[in-house]
Amino acid sequence: MSGITTHVLDTSRGRPAARLAVALLRQEADGEWGVVGRESTNADGRAAALLPEGIPVSAGRYRLVFDTGAWLSSQGIEAFFPQVEVEFEVRDPGRPHHVPLLLSPYGYSTYRGS
Repeated sequence: MSGITTHVLDTSRGRPAARLAVALLRQEADGEWGVVGRESTNADGRAAALLPEGIPVSAGRYRLVFDTGAWLSSQGIEAFFPQVEVEFEVRDPGRPHHVPLLLSPYGYSTYRGS
């Protein structure tokens, strides 16, 4: 499991959002964003290997990009938000950083999980 993880729940149906594509980006020194890893959520809606094996979390600003439009469309649901981006800062790389997403067709919520 990487030091940055997520869990996506479909709150409109009360179940995990399986096979939802997620990208992890990190802000570089020049301010540009670079992709660090990509993963699709598992059957339980979790993405626990966003960072490639052997790549440690370092301090800095990160962004999770969820392809909510494609996922909702695959479920036969029209998406209002085609993409959700959650930006957060890692200050203590030694601590786990879990960022869940609660998703519905017309809204979403996130928080720092444990």
